[in-house]
Amino acid sequence: MGVWDRLRGRIDYGERLHFTLIDPEKADPATAKDWAERAVEAGTDAIMVGGSAGFTEREMSSVVSSIRGLGVPIIIFPSGSRSLVSGADLLLFLSLMNSRDPRFIVGIQASLSRRVLELGLETVGVGYLIVEPGMKVGEVGRADPIPRDRVDLAVAYALAAQFMGMGAVYLEAGSGAPEPVPARMIRAVSEVLRVPLIVGGGVRDPASAMEAARAGADILVTGTLVEETGARKEILSSVIEAFKGD
Repeated sequence: MGVWDRLRGRIDYGERLHFTLIDPEKADPATAKDWAERAVEAGTDAIMVGGSAGFTEREMSSVVSSIRGLGVPIIIFPSGSRSLVSGADLLLFLSLMNSRDPRFIVGIQASLSRRVLELGLETVGVGYLIVEPGMKVGEVGRADPIPRDRVDLAVAYALAAQFMGMGAVYLEAGSGAPEPVPARMIRAVSEVLRVPLIVGGGVRDPASAMEAARAGADILVTGTLVEETGARKEILSSVIEAFKGD
């Protein structure tokens, strides 16, 4: 059974999962290892590595190597060819569905597909949807962010991803977003999906995490929280417990 199948099985069994995102541009290998160890102690279920465009393949590889052996999967959160390295357990094969540029929907993915095959990376297709404000990822990905009041549009994109055979949908407010994806948007998307719903961006406290959980998110991703707090265990634990424990 693959890594994604195991994670999906836990969700199907009724669990909610938390992923910690570490950006190699913002953490050298030693820092990344420290943050990852603290996140695992706090109860995270996987470490995602990637996110920005400001690191090299060598830096990505070094961070992945530094956090192996912690007992949780390492998941690549890609931002181009520099993200594709050996040693990770799973690659989120993202399609930025609300981009104005076809390259971010399928073009870049096609150009990297041979490299993914050569590395033998396990993949899961993910419909990646940028929600206002979108932040840097929306800008770089040339997205038309889904307005926060356009729940119908989020549902339409999410269903399209599911009908196209993708294994998950990811609602992303953007790293460092001042507020998370609206709960009513999460709830509306969750009600129609039959694949896991990932939510990220703007969650920094237990109340926001609990709201996402009650709205129906299956997986919560936090990254800025780790960077801003230096992965303080008590802060991470409170957010993770709020998301998982509702």
